Amino acid sequence: MSAGNIIRWFTRWVSPAALAAAGVFLITTIALFVPPYIGMADNGDYFRILYGNGLYFSAPDYNSQYLGYFVKQYGLLQYFNENGAALFSSQSLFIHMAMFLNGMLHSTEVFDIRFQAAIYTVLYTAAVYLLVEAVTWKLSRGIGYSIAALAIFMFADTGYTAYFSSFYSESVVLIMAMLVVASGLLLYRKRYNDYAMLAVFAVSALLLTTSKQQNAPVGVIMAIVGVVLVWIRGGRAYKSLTASILIGLFVVGIGTYVLIPKEFVNINKYHAMTRGVLMDSPDPEATLKAFGIDKQFAVLNRSIYYHPYTTVDVDSELLDKEFYSQYGFGSILAYYLTHPDQAGKMLNLAARSGFTIRPPAMGNYEISVGKPFGTQTVFFSGYSLLKDALAPKTFGFIIIWTLVVMGLYMPSFIAAIRARRMRLVLRLPLITMMILVGLSGILVSIIGAGDADLSKHEFLFTASFDLVSFLTIADLIARRLWGAQPAEPEDEPEAEPELAL
Repeated sequence: MSAGNIIRWFTRWVSPAALAAAGVFLITTIALFVPPYIGMADNGDYFRILYGNGLYFSAPDYNSQYLGYFVKQYGLLQYFNENGAALFSSQSLFIHMAMFLNGMLHSTEVFDIRFQAAIYTVLYTAAVYLLVEAVTWKLSRGIGYSIAALAIFMFADTGYTAYFSSFYSESVVLIMAMLVVASGLLLYRKRYNDYAMLAVFAVSALLLTTSKQQNAPVGVIMAIVGVVLVWIRGGRAYKSLTASILIGLFVVGIGTYVLIPKEFVNINKYHAMTRGVLMDSPDPEATLKAFGIDKQFAVLNRSIYYHPYTTVDVDSELLDKEFYSQYGFGSILAYYLTHPDQAGKMLNLAARSGFTIRPPAMGNYEISVGKPFGTQTVFFSGYSLLKDALAPKTFGFIIIWTLVVMGLYMPSFIAAIRARRMRLVLRLPLITMMILVGLSGILVSIIGAGDADLSKHEFLFTASFDLVSFLTIADLIARRLWGAQPAEPEDEPEAEPELAL
């Protein structure tokens, strides 16, 4: 077969979405399932999710591998599990799916984390396919392939996929955020069945919101901004179903916040004060007084909850009564609003960590590979390294980026409003929703936990930033920012569909 025939066959049968999905799948498979295996070391957070799901640390030298080395095998509890769940997270669903496959195909005593990585890889491949399909639908193959290459460069990066071989909830955050964007865009393009895409949107938004307590605002944001989804299609059944989904997301967002265990509330509150409010205060004692807290607690300034030796027991009744009970999320937010200089310092500090996909503290290799402690892979890490090196790490840049992106999409939004084409109105609210979701990741991080482990806490922002940036660049390449939208019939009120039971 000649080169010309191969090219014609390729362009006929391989869509840009298929190319992007295949590229991401191949690169991720090499990274995670071909020696030396890539994963992420435990920073001490694994215990929150492991024991409640029936897993335990089985490696005898596990403690010496914290932060430095990736561990791929864990023990499966054989008898009654007396450990309650330390926290509620949709991540547990995927862990139990992996445990089921592990038991069927590998062992009932030893859990190999690569079964979890395989589940995430398949879901991620599907998410990339839907995202690129939404962006490249009805584009020429040449333009579509260039966008697919961009998707591979950004989303096959091991800064993202190394999370799949870990017990961090960031894997769920990444995949579900991508599915939310993809399903929203497919509704906008009127690609695939509306009810199917609405279901993908609802499930992925639900799993994203409940993946970690920090994401509680996500459900609220998506419920409010997502109201536009109600009006993109006629029919009482569709409108009622969509409204019910949005109300459900709002309730789940509130519930996720309410269900945060007191232990983790105190950890976050401790850091919010000692690693946030007090850290840049010119007069820590006066700051404490403003919260109604005894000035003697200024001695805790810049301390960390996990320090083995502290001035006062962080779990003591004294701190519970005289310290933790005196402030909360609302009072800290009010403090920052009335102290803009201090708030600006914290936002810039957050911005410096907001463009780092892979936290610098955790290594990616197993100890058996022989790499130095904490070594991180550079395999297919071009995007994450470039982003970390070149992104202007100030909150001012984030504001400018937000205004530029929204400004670029505003003309088509206004045109859709004037034409009363509600489906075409959807794109800007969808992008705005993801920007707000990303910004919530920053604000919740600094208000809720100060500068403690910022680069990991801000993963929601960096994922949202990349998804929105990818859409913007792709639309620039395709000339779809201001130009004609995909040819589709104007939405007409539709008859009530018969729901098969």
